[in-house]
Amino acid sequence: MKEYRLGDIIDIKHGYAFDGEHIVQDDNGIVLVTPGNFRIGGGFQEEKCKFFTGEIPDEFILSSGDFIVTMTDLSKEIDTLGYSAIVPESSRTYLHNQRIGLVTFKNNECYPGYIYFLMRTHLYQRSIANTSTGATVHHTSPTKIYDYRFVAPSYEEQQRIAEYLFSYERLIENNQKQIKMLEEAAQRLYKEWFVDLRFPGHETTPIVDGVPEGWSVESMDDIAEYINGYAFKPSDWGTSGKPIIKIKEMGLGVTSDTPRNSGENIPEKYNITAGDILFSWSATLSAMIWDEEDGLLNQHLFKVIPREGISREFVLQSILKTLDEFSNLTTGSTMKHIQRGKLKEVKVNVPSDELMMLYKNISEPIREQILNVKRQMILLREARDRLLPKLMSGEIEV
Repeated sequence: MKEYRLGDIIDIKHGYAFDGEHIVQDDNGIVLVTPGNFRIGGGFQEEKCKFFTGEIPDEFILSSGDFIVTMTDLSKEIDTLGYSAIVPESSRTYLHNQRIGLVTFKNNECYPGYIYFLMRTHLYQRSIANTSTGATVHHTSPTKIYDYRFVAPSYEEQQRIAEYLFSYERLIENNQKQIKMLEEAAQRLYKEWFVDLRFPGHETTPIVDGVPEGWSVESMDDIAEYINGYAFKPSDWGTSGKPIIKIKEMGLGVTSDTPRNSGENIPEKYNITAGDILFSWSATLSAMIWDEEDGLLNQHLFKVIPREGISREFVLQSILKTLDEFSNLTTGSTMKHIQRGKLKEVKVNVPSDELMMLYKNISEPIREQILNVKRQMILLREARDRLLPKLMSGEIEV
């Protein structure tokens, strides 16, 4: 084992200050990489992309496989600052934004993949977080990252460790691709039947008052019950019991930083179990089927319970389809949110009971496939995260 200093191994290049007027939410294929593209624990995520429509300097276009690091963190927990990620292979263009560092190597002292995983260890990240500046927005710098010292085995052993961990990354990536394909299939089915009205038997079904005979136009409030979450106080947050599910957990799942509560004094209606629909109605509008351990519903989230005779998948896809419409109805100057009454203003086509049952029989197996693949992916991530510190410290060998 030999001691190294990161500054003797790598250089970090700052990104470009792209004009905020040209940053948009609509996907035009040009991704402006931000700290939101970094997962807790490191690695790239595409769930929270921002896009750019302005002029682009050629020298700030990232390439597939580029090694990047985030140097700003907006979270209270400082839980992504300093973590590394790799730009994915994609038809999209990725832009090297300010406060994102592009990592290059000065020499062949260390295997690049090993350094990538070193910069995903909790020990490294806590060191960077502890030297950060800023009260609400936390910053680090290349200089502070350079100062991190570590011990590492031979180059050959570094390579073996990195390739072993990359094998987990590839399995996780394959699962993500499979989930994306299944989600797209579920969305296409809903759109074809209930938006484009090309459902089984549509050729012979007359249209009455703008909808197929036997159908109705209902508000989102009519097709489901919406239970707003419990207003947990910081004093309610602990380290044991059930996880408190917030907007953050909808995107990232339950992590080691997720607060917990015994739930003993929390009303039953705020319990969440796998299979429940969650709808974030404040700040970030999104919806999902919860697929992790039982938890407790935090404020700013709805638990959505379909009305009798309405398919769970139908309710989920109806929410996802109407998110843009909900976005136009939000209020608030700094934190946008949906007022409860707005659920009555957004309408969807509701089919006959027979067609709803047919849709349920076709769509629910697709959803179960998605949930099963997600469970597999969670297990892979947990296994990788257990192995990472042990491999990097030399506690176990490959």
